[in-house]
Amino acid sequence: MWAACKVKVHDYLATASITLRRCLRLGATMAKSKFEYVRDFEADDTCLAHCWVVVRLDGRNFHRFAEKHNFAKPNDSRALHLMTKCAQTVMEELEDIVIAYGQSDEYSFVFKRKTNWFKRRASKFMTHVASQFASSYVFYWRDYFEDQPLLYPPGFDGRVVVYPSNQTLKDYLSWRQADCHINNLYNTVFWALIQQSGLTPVQAQGRLQGTLAADKNEILFSEFNINYNNEPLMYRKGTVLIWQKVDEVMTKEIKLPTEMEGKKMAVTRTRTKPVPLHCDIIGDAFWKEHPDILDEDS
Repeated sequence: MWAACKVKVHDYLATASITLRRCLRLGATMAKSKFEYVRDFEADDTCLAHCWVVVRLDGRNFHRFAEKHNFAKPNDSRALHLMTKCAQTVMEELEDIVIAYGQSDEYSFVFKRKTNWFKRRASKFMTHVASQFASSYVFYWRDYFEDQPLLYPPGFDGRVVVYPSNQTLKDYLSWRQADCHINNLYNTVFWALIQQSGLTPVQAQGRLQGTLAADKNEILFSEFNINYNNEPLMYRKGTVLIWQKVDEVMTKEIKLPTEMEGKKMAVTRTRTKPVPLHCDIIGDAFWKEHPDILDEDS
């Protein structure tokens, strides 16, 4: 009797297994359509392995945007702080960004060398960073421009570049900071000539044509009593965002078992967040102070 039952159970399980395999094959076939071949036209944009992935965003037609929204010249601290807030949001929302650098209307985000985020697809890196940054710019606008309504949404274009070594990455960031210095020195003199000397933009441009950095510094000091080295570091050096542990104080209600009502107390907690620095990143001092940024195992 038991032998006959075992045979019947075995036959039943075998039949069920065959039926299940057929259903799975049928389901796999039905899940596809004749149109699925169009996926073959997608370009392979996988970033080279073991390289630093950098996404750089630039404001689209921001000269016009700045004029329409009455940005202060040559620098508007509100706009720069808003850019940094957006960059911090990007770092907190997206994975594997180890450092970011920003100046004027641009920001660069550096992903870990070993990141496998979205299978290292360049299009995913760029679109996620750009969309998060742009939406944050609109979302946080009122926090920084209380009296200036946002007249139209800003746009940002992006690009993805891979750098094969620590040195090439450092050279890239040094290039962006050197660009910050060159542009800010020029703009500081340019707008001083317009705002304080009454020159037109064309006249100011002609006055500065062919001048070197030393000449611009001399004009600032001799004509406007401005020592460029005393200008805010945020304007001269840009903003570096790195991960650091920060103590945050928050109010929390604590209730003991014997108490009917809780007491509100200040509680300190430590969390890691992107912190802005305004410092030199061209020399070696910054990288020696923060060796974990380039550590592949960080």
